[in-house]
Amino acid sequence: MSSGGSSGAGGSNGGGNGDGGGGANEFDFAAPATDQSFENALAKARDGARLTVDDATELLATGTASAGIDPVRKEAVLEAADRRRREAVGDEVTFVANLNNNVTTACNTGCLFCNFKDSAHAFEADSDVEHAGFTKTPTESREVVEDALDMGIYEVCSVSGLHPAFALNAEHHEILAAYDDPASEVNYKVPEEYATDPGTYVEQMRAMSVGGVHLHSMTPEEAYHASRGTDWEYEAVYRELAEAGLDSAPGTAAEILVDEVRDVICPGKIRTDDWVAAMEGAAAAGLDVTSTMMYGHVETVAHRAQHLKVIRDLQDRTGAITEFVPLSFIHQNTPLYRRGVVDSGPSRAEDELVVAVARLFLDNVDHVQASWVKSGDAHGLKLLNCGADDFMGTILSEEITSRAGGEYGEYRSFDDYVEMITAIGRTPVERSTDYRTRRRIDPDDGPHGPRLGPRADGTPMLPDRSSGGEGAAGDAAGTPPADADD
Repeated sequence: MSSGGSSGAGGSNGGGNGDGGGGANEFDFAAPATDQSFENALAKARDGARLTVDDATELLATGTASAGIDPVRKEAVLEAADRRRREAVGDEVTFVANLNNNVTTACNTGCLFCNFKDSAHAFEADSDVEHAGFTKTPTESREVVEDALDMGIYEVCSVSGLHPAFALNAEHHEILAAYDDPASEVNYKVPEEYATDPGTYVEQMRAMSVGGVHLHSMTPEEAYHASRGTDWEYEAVYRELAEAGLDSAPGTAAEILVDEVRDVICPGKIRTDDWVAAMEGAAAAGLDVTSTMMYGHVETVAHRAQHLKVIRDLQDRTGAITEFVPLSFIHQNTPLYRRGVVDSGPSRAEDELVVAVARLFLDNVDHVQASWVKSGDAHGLKLLNCGADDFMGTILSEEITSRAGGEYGEYRSFDDYVEMITAIGRTPVERSTDYRTRRRIDPDDGPHGPRLGPRADGTPMLPDRSSGGEGAAGDAAGTPPADADD
């Protein structure tokens, strides 16, 4: 049995590959140990064999028998993943023209990795608590999307806090209000108690689904919130949302899909089985879904491998997952960091290995994303040579990462994308949310702008940031910056 020092825990464990101390032992997580060797796992990966959790654990740790990440072994894993990427999807690098329109930051869940939410109490009509959060009415959401459509976007992503007054529909309001103590029993207060009524989920979906835009919204956690206090099945909830205009569902709120980790970082959130059930419900309702993993806090490399297995098994059953999105934990300003649970996020090497092992392990998910929001441009491009083939989107507003302490930009122009992607010898491709529609971009035919959107004509979406014009995405889109992470 191979075992020992490479715990792979992030944060207080020194960025992820220390000696097994820090966060991992503090929470009595077992040190990663497998019946596999790194060499055998790598050989299987190179041969294209389906990997086991033990294989993935060894590759993520570059061998669990020694502490830290071995740089030579790491490069071997990255090379195998990049080769697999070329075989699976070729040399195209895709991106979307999208807007993030998050409805509200009001939330009482209390996740320790999050600095996006604001206590819902602060949003009550009689509250004098100052906060930087927001709640949008359906009318305001529609206006934001309409403005962005004129700029050429074709995807709106909406991921919001769990506002106590948010309900699926009018019937749901009635059910929740009938509880003896709805605030404590089902996290519900009537909209009249708040300064701004967010409307219902159905109303928000209808508001944002305008002009032929693709609406990507309703995480498993939001679907739970939209059915709390009832016996409604997830499939029924997603079907009603789809009838209101929802086109696909983000597989965020996943964090690490291992309950002993969730007990530490998000004890108030749904469990792994419920997350899976919600995604299955969305797929049964005919929706595409995405998948994510937020890593680099208290989990071990074994937890990461187990998480990947949950994703792969879900895809085996549904075939509905369009992409896998690794989310590097941004630690600054989060409760985990402020309380001394972690002292950092994942290292660059861990980012590279997560992307690479995801490509090798998720043999049934075609696309793996690299994040310039999380990693910055240079490292984001490096991740495209570690197995990733998608480079996010224009993100006309971004807030979750920046509020957590992220250092990188809030939007990306088409010209930025073309310049960066061609610089590494790859082909820039504008894509639809579901990857089924693609447009190769000629680098010499600039300036570049979106053409797939219902109102897109190739005009650049945003002014050149070097020109001194208004380049802030939030100003351009008419909304506070907001991201679409967990």
